[in-house]
Formats: sequence, structure tokens, C-alpha cells
Amino acid sequence: MSTVTTISSEAFGALPDGTSVERWTLERDGTRVRVLTYGAVVQSVEVPDRDGTAGEVVLGLPDLAGYTTYASPFFGAVCGRYANRIGGASFTLDGRTHRLTANEGPNQLHGGARGFDKRVWPGREVDGGVELGLVAEDGEEGFPGRLTVSVTYTLEPGGALRIGYRATTDAPTVVNLTNHTYWNLAGAGTGSALGHELRIAAGRITPVDAASLPTGELAPVDGTRFDFRRPKPVGPGYDHNYVLDAPDSPDSPGERAPVVAELYDAGSGRALTVRTTEPGIQLYTADHLGDGPFVASAGIALETQHFPDSPNRPDFPSTVLRPGEEHVSTTEYGFSVR
Repeated sequence: MSTVTTISSEAFGALPDGTSVERWTLERDGTRVRVLTYGAVVQSVEVPDRDGTAGEVVLGLPDLAGYTTYASPFFGAVCGRYANRIGGASFTLDGRTHRLTANEGPNQLHGGARGFDKRVWPGREVDGGVELGLVAEDGEEGFPGRLTVSVTYTLEPGGALRIGYRATTDAPTVVNLTNHTYWNLAGAGTGSALGHELRIAAGRITPVDAASLPTGELAPVDGTRFDFRRPKPVGPGYDHNYVLDAPDSPDSPGERAPVVAELYDAGSGRALTVRTTEPGIQLYTADHLGDGPFVASAGIALETQHFPDSPNRPDFPSTVLRPGEEHVSTTEYGFSVR
């Protein structure tokens, strides 16, 4: 195994207002990852199959125009300030109601009309990877507090992709960050990812209503199609948050987060493991993806997160961040072959 990650950057075009976008490339132990400063997007992940042939395993777009044209699928982007949905595009914190930008009917999805996925995150090289950062001003998309955020992408020994999130605020607010990468271990553009084998270490889900908002129940998966505690092929029709059985944080800062999910493609032999400090993971099979450059269900998203609509659900794990505190979260995607 290499002890060093090779890191480089290059220009990746400019937005209509002239803001420059860069692409960072990280390489280590057979894994090559490309990250954009636009949306903190994971544009590309290349890993070998069981025969040693490298292939693209995430859904990415070839140019900046693609990401601005096909924004709603959130290809590979960091979603925030609040990933997933907030019902009624509002929440009450410390007795004050905050009305947010509604961008999915009456609700807010993935941070609003101009969430973190549509922002440029200036980058800098750090040990083993790249750190991207931005500042979200008080009132953006309706959220309170000036939020300072960083996302660090590093390659670990063996080529695992580690994503570290940090955030601080100058006023009480809510924070929920995730990465919206779509995985197809058979190879991006090869067709549907349905049929991949999936295991999720979760005995419960948060059921949703017709608007995909949690009902507040934590429902057991026993005897239902939502039970992935043992590996089985993924079918269509999933856009649900799983309540992970694993502890929500490692015992010590240096300890790796637990494995909470595994995805496997028998044809290529590629396997993906997901480790996270988050309490939930959203399984999204992207049934309606066919409106863009990919076919329906061309990739499977495994979005590590706090639960949807937590600001309106006091029984869910809290997403409140206060001045003097730091939001810290880690997710790691590991790659192997069978």
C-alpha cells in the first residue's frame, strides 16, 4: 500500500458570473477520485474490478454545464445546510419560527433553491487530500446563523474515500450534511444498478407519507421489503431513511466509524463498504433518473445523514448546532473485490 496520496488540481470552467471552478484529483492504492469545487461534487471514482481493470463507479457529468443543467439529481454533491426534507419549509427553534425556501411543493429539500450543491467551495490541499470550504450567511434560504463549513476528501490506506464534515455557527441553527453520490459498481453508464446486492445494518426505518416526510414512527423492517440486514438484490422504489443499529460515533477520535452498509456487484466483483458516524442512511434507487443523461436507477445513493425533518421531530436525534459547538461527521467509502 502507498503511504502517499497523489494530489493535483486543474481548471474546470467558470459559472456564468465568471466564478472559476477547479477539479481536484486524488490517487492512492488503485483508487482515483475527482472532486469539483462546484457543489463539493464527487465527479468520479475509479476502482478496479476483480480482473484488475479500472472503471468508473459513480454517476458523473463531463463538464460544468452538465451540473448546472441537471441540478435536481444532485449528482455527487454535498447537500446542505439541511440535507433531505424539512416539512412545511419551516421549523421552530428556541421559540422562534424560521420560514425556509420551499423547493419541493410546500417543503424544503436539500437546503432549498440555492443549497450547498449550487455553491462554489474554494479548495486547498491538505494531508492526503483536499479541503473545501464555504460560509453560509445568516438568512440564506431562511436558515438562521452564519455557518462556516468545511468538507475534506482524503484517500486512506487501501484507497478508501473518507469524507469529513465540520461546521460552526454564530447563532443557534440546524445542520445536516450528506454526499449525494450515485453508485453503480458495474460501471457508470452500463445501465441500471438494480440487482446489486445490498446489506444495511438497520432494523428500523422512518416511514414516510405521500410527500416523503417522516410520519414520526420508527418502524421495524421485519417481514418487509425494507429488510436488508442480510444481503439481497436491490429492487426499485426506495427513497427511505434507515435507522442504523451501529453506534452513532466511534469510541475514540482515532477509531474508524463502524461499517453500516455493503453494496456488491457480482458481475464485476466490486464491493463497496460504508462506514459512518451518522445515525441514519438514505437508500435512494433513483427510479426517475431517466429524465437526464442516465437511465432510471442508473445508480444507487447511500446518503449518510441525520433523519429527515428532524427539526420538527423532537424524538429524532437532534440536528441543532449552537455557538461554541462544532458539528463533526465522518463517512468512509471503502473498495474491494470478491
